[in-house]
Amino acid sequence: MTTDRRGLQPRKQPRQARAEATRQRILTAAAHVFAEYGYAAGTTNRIAERARVSIGSLYQYYPNKDAILVELVTRHLDAGIAAAGRHQDGEAPESLEETIRLFVRTSIDNHLDDPQLLRVMAEQGPRSPELLDKISRHGRERIAYAHELFARHPEVRVADTRTATRLVVSTIELVVHQLLAAPDPVDSARLEDELVTMLTGYLTAAR
Repeated sequence: MTTDRRGLQPRKQPRQARAEATRQRILTAAAHVFAEYGYAAGTTNRIAERARVSIGSLYQYYPNKDAILVELVTRHLDAGIAAAGRHQDGEAPESLEETIRLFVRTSIDNHLDDPQLLRVMAEQGPRSPELLDKISRHGRERIAYAHELFARHPEVRVADTRTATRLVVSTIELVVHQLLAAPDPVDSARLEDELVTMLTGYLTAAR
């Protein structure tokens, strides 16, 4: 759901440690409430009660639950960007299978904290223009980096490496999210192995 930025921004940025601790408590409580009750029933009253702050104190920091969820989504995305950056700064494995495994494992690690909250964030949360732009830029950067690796890798046999790269990156993102956030999630280690096998076979199959 795309939403205008008004009403999605925090009301104040804490300058003191005590205020920052309160904000962190609100965000932590909101993550638990959204994961437990879903977005519609995850009210600010429930969040305030879980955070052990008054509803008035909560509204000093966030105008509504939309703004809280947007901040949770932004923090999740920033964590994924940081993990991808560490991945790109390191030396890529020599084998294609281990290269793909690194992509898959990074995505899985970023989805393990609370899959149910991630489902709420991905499927029900509001989207500000700034957040959509960040998501788009991060996606383009991941695809560009993966394409650079696949285009020159001797094991890759697909002719159209650009389209193949987009398929691989999108498949990892969508499959990991869907299967880890499902009511009966797939074991993460099994998911990693099977996804790596599938994508390696696709990129190395003779055409």
